[in-house]
Amino acid sequence: MKAEIIAIGTEILLGDIVNSNAQYLAQELATLGIDMYYQQVVGDNENRILHAFSEAYSRSDIIITTGGLGPTDDDLTKEVAAKYFNKELIPDEESIEKIKSYFKFRQRKMTENNLKQGLIPKGAIIINNNNGTAPGVIIEENNKIMIVLPGPPKEMKPMFEETVRPYFQKKADSVLVSKMIKILGSGESAVAEDVKDLMDAQTNPTIAPYAKEVGVMLRVTAKAETQEEALKLIEPIEDEIKERLGDNVYATEDIGIEDVVAKLLIEKKLTISTAESCTGGMIASTLINYPGISEVFLEGAVTYSNEAKHKRLGVKNEILDKYGAVSEETAREMAIGIANTAGTDVSIVTTGIAGPEGGTDEKPVGLVYVGVYVQGQVTVQKCIFNGNRSRIRLQATITGLDMLRRILIKK
Repeated sequence: MKAEIIAIGTEILLGDIVNSNAQYLAQELATLGIDMYYQQVVGDNENRILHAFSEAYSRSDIIITTGGLGPTDDDLTKEVAAKYFNKELIPDEESIEKIKSYFKFRQRKMTENNLKQGLIPKGAIIINNNNGTAPGVIIEENNKIMIVLPGPPKEMKPMFEETVRPYFQKKADSVLVSKMIKILGSGESAVAEDVKDLMDAQTNPTIAPYAKEVGVMLRVTAKAETQEEALKLIEPIEDEIKERLGDNVYATEDIGIEDVVAKLLIEKKLTISTAESCTGGMIASTLINYPGISEVFLEGAVTYSNEAKHKRLGVKNEILDKYGAVSEETAREMAIGIANTAGTDVSIVTTGIAGPEGGTDEKPVGLVYVGVYVQGQVTVQKCIFNGNRSRIRLQATITGLDMLRRILIKK
């Protein structure tokens, strides 16, 4: 089966909204073994939407639309879909009752145009929306399938997971299962070289490398009759990749480096604090994304100025005067200082030049010292990162977390 995603909404064309739905749906379709070669974005215009449908069906069996299911006159997707398939729009009493209940529960006044969302193309399968007012629909006609979903991701994603994925799974005679192997400390070209022979010999499973904003991911995908059989095919390939890449592999599931570090800290009952200069609290903020981190995360300090580094962390003025704030010596004292004053087993610190100004020949923009303290032992790494200010700060954040991960897995 071949599918095409059509995002409907003038706001997407104008760049007011990022089309994150397409990324999500593309990934989900890949895991279901459904091919996709084209995507479209079209504004809220009946003729252009009809043209997009015709063009998509000239090369695909399935269309998945997102957007255009609201109550206003420019929300046209369902109406145009019904027109394309020459189907009458009829009220669905259950959908209408759900819309009324949605407003009643929230003690909000429902305007008459909201009932437009309860009109369904005759004969369509209804996709319930438990997070909003607009139901979706599945239309099957002449060996073609159209799946109409709302635009807000908080509504679209649950509807796909609860209804659309099972719908496709029932139609499939096989399953496609993917495992993500996430890597730090080695670039995309180096990783590809390390597994080149495996990629050259691939049939089932297949291996595909992806460069992320920071780090690399290998997606290992197998096709089989059941998920269990597919995972059995993936297992030896996964084990071989982990053997070759060693500690550079930080996860084999869709989690971030902060999740890995937080789990290790909690498992080992190690408390942590952070003191950040150039990253400005990003390490603390990233760690706090993990539910349950309050068990071990005690304190985060943003010590941007030299005065703060001295007063809050106890970095000696002579160290700051002699070596400067951006130095291995200062990073080392920062790591010890925050751990001691916060009373933690572990700390991560950063000090650097994120730019775009402030660099010199001796200390260029992108120079960052990242320090990690673990139970009395301090490790400081000198890094020179590329990119703009945001990217330099992100790379420093990920580096600090990864440094700590590598130390903790050996303890």
